[in-house]
Amino acid sequence: MSNRKIKEPVQITFLGTSSGVPTRSRNVSSVALRLPQRAELWLFDCGEGTQHQIIRSELKISQLSRIFITHMHGDHIFGLMGLLATCGLAGNVERIDIYGPPGLNDYIQAASRYSYTHFSYPIKVHAIRPGVIYEDNDFTVTCGNLHHRITAFGYRVAEKDRSGRFDIEKAKALQIPPGRVYGQLKRGETVTLADGRVIDGTQLCGPTEIGRKIAYCTDTIYCDGAVKLAKDADVLIHEATFAHQDADMAFQRLHSTTTMAAQTALAAGAHRLIMSHFSPRYAPGNTLELKDLLQEARIIFPRTDMAYDFMIHEVPRRREVELTKVSL
Repeated sequence: MSNRKIKEPVQITFLGTSSGVPTRSRNVSSVALRLPQRAELWLFDCGEGTQHQIIRSELKISQLSRIFITHMHGDHIFGLMGLLATCGLAGNVERIDIYGPPGLNDYIQAASRYSYTHFSYPIKVHAIRPGVIYEDNDFTVTCGNLHHRITAFGYRVAEKDRSGRFDIEKAKALQIPPGRVYGQLKRGETVTLADGRVIDGTQLCGPTEIGRKIAYCTDTIYCDGAVKLAKDADVLIHEATFAHQDADMAFQRLHSTTTMAAQTALAAGAHRLIMSHFSPRYAPGNTLELKDLLQEARIIFPRTDMAYDFMIHEVPRRREVELTKVSL
């Protein structure tokens, strides 16, 4: 098992946390998922000004490899063309895969044609439908339908489980010769040695290390699709556009209230809820402020935080969390 993976947890950086329009302190929607062990950056939504937010952060545009778009409303896509153009001019990216609803490729092609923008690197746009949309040796990304005014998808990034720590001393005590067989046993495989002994690799490994799960659900009103995506998630990022007292407005516009976000986290058995996508109507000095929205959600789901621009949230493996609790 790589020590590097333990020391460098997955990082979530909030680049835009306002709904509809930017404010002085909050840009429109975008969330970055940094995977240090792979030197990759994945982006979820790309509202206007996202590239400026990345430049102001500690993130590197050159590491951008995947962009996931939830839906085609402007506050989630108006920053896409500017970012893609910058990646070609100064970003030094190798390739970008973009995932989103039908129509996304037409939008990019039209914007590219009318702005005479030519990309110097490969771009592939994937029109998604519910289910697995990407998978590699480490992660699986699925999407599911949300309930909004237009077609909208939520995303779930699930890191794959892996075998626990391999007990080398125990292997030596059993006189198992080192080499390729160690790799097989580390993966939990059953191996037949040259002397005829059959060794079960799972008996030489610690408890399975559960992969991290991150769900991203916006824009939507409360729906079963969001609950499914957030099932047992280490972190659920969920929109909370309105306060509970403005539920009528939320139903009209098919956005969530703080209590809907909290109920989603509770029903899904999520471990932490981070709310985002706040209406500017709750700015400081107004009758209701964002701190009031946070209190509403925590009544239902105490492990709730409120995102702000440039907030970084690290997601450690659950084994690391348990070890921390023990040490405390």
